This record gives sequence, C-alpha cells and structure tokens, in this order.
Amino acid sequence: MCVKAQHTDAAVRAAEPHLTSDGWIASLQNGLTEQLVAEVVGDQRTLGGFVNFGADVIAPGIIRFGAHGAVRVGELDGAMTDRVHEAADLLRAFDPAAGVTSDIASYLWGKLGYAVLLYAQATGRLGIVDCLDRADLLPLWQALAGEIMRVAKAEGVMPQAFNGFDPAAFLPGANANAARTSVAAMADFNRGSSKTHSGVWRDLAVHKRRTEVEAHYGPVLAAAARHGITCSTLDRLVATIHAIEDGAAQEDANLDRLLEAVHV
Repeated sequence: MCVKAQHTDAAVRAAEPHLTSDGWIASLQNGLTEQLVAEVVGDQRTLGGFVNFGADVIAPGIIRFGAHGAVRVGELDGAMTDRVHEAADLLRAFDPAAGVTSDIASYLWGKLGYAVLLYAQATGRLGIVDCLDRADLLPLWQALAGEIMRVAKAEGVMPQAFNGFDPAAFLPGANANAARTSVAAMADFNRGSSKTHSGVWRDLAVHKRRTEVEAHYGPVLAAAARHGITCSTLDRLVATIHAIEDGAAQEDANLDRLLEAVHV
C-alpha cells in the first residue's frame, strides 16, 4: 500500500476483495496507517512497513529517484514470520539493505519525529538541507521533534534512530548539543540526494493539493490529548500547513514565526 495516507481507507477497501484467503497488505507509507489497513482487513492480514528513501513522482509512471534510506518491514505483533522475510526479500530487489524488525512501531514513530521537521521545511521555500543547516532554527527542531517523542513515550514506544535522526536527542532532558548533532547528521544524509525538497513541499508548491498533515499528525495529537500532553508547536505547524493549503503564502517567514512562538 503506497498511497497518500488520507487515501488509505479507500485504497484498502478497493484491494480487499482481490486478496486471496492467505493474502496480506504491507503498508509502505508514512504515518500510522497500519491501523487503517488493519481496520479493514484485520491485524492478521496487515504488515507494517517503514521507508525513508527519497523519490518524486514527476509524471504518471515516471519517478525520479533521490537516494536510498532505511527500509524495514515487520508484523504488528513483532513476530518473525515467513511473510515478513518474503516482503523484505521483495524490497531487497530495490534496496539490498532492506530488513526486518520485531518493533515496527519504533520506526513509524521515529519517522513521525523525523518528518515533522520536513513539514516545517515545507512551509517555506528553502530546500531540506538549507533549512536544516539554519543554526537559528534548532529550538524549533527541538520543540517539534520533542513533542512527538513525548507522545511516543506515553504510548509505550521508544522511537528508532535512522539516517541521522536520533530520537534520544529530542527527549526531555536531552541537551542542545545532542539535537544539534542529530540535525547536522540529517542534513548530511540528505546533502547528496537529488530530492532537494520534501514531498510535503511539492504537494503545496508543485501540485497545489492538500497534504497528509491531518492523516499523519491527527492521530499524534489525539494520543497527546489522551495523555494530557500539550503539543503547542505541532498545533501551530498543522495550522500553518492548513493555511498554506487554503492559499496563504509559502514563505520562509513562516519558519521564523514558528520559531518566535517557541520562544514565547
């Protein structure tokens, strides 16, 4: 399953009648979409997937490859089954480093922490690397990723590190140097990629369509509310994305305003 997160339910319902009795669906998406797949076909027919390679759809059937990144698949209950290894073998045809995990939730929440920085990047004009290289934005990165990490911890998940993103650097009590090192590593990871801007940025700037922000971070904010966790920076980011979707300017000043709100 590789559709945008907000289209998951419709896509799974369209696919479900075509599944064999032992068929399964692997969600190779961002967000917590495995839950949406399982609601339609059941946990026993759902595999979790985590992908962080970069690519852009240039035209129907034409995909521009950016760079390899971490790829993992796993059962929702952590079991190491034959089909998990079968799925990983299929993915190794594209990326020989693709692997299996007994804790797919740790990767999915890690990606939510990583991706929230890309959502912030999407509010302006700078590319991923130039945005992450802005030293003045470190408090914003700490606030955004930190809110995701707190919610993950409350949900009983310890997010997994990958491709420069170190979840521990954004947990409560972590020092700024750890976060700075992680952001620099993320920038270095993206520096050689032909994908200069995030998919969220392309949704707004190129395709002029609504993003996955509600599908990705709505469940995070709902979990935060259940645990009594305030996510004021994430709330502002989601509101900024929605404003751009509705016609507001996509400009670097949006990042400055988000940063100013952190200091209030």
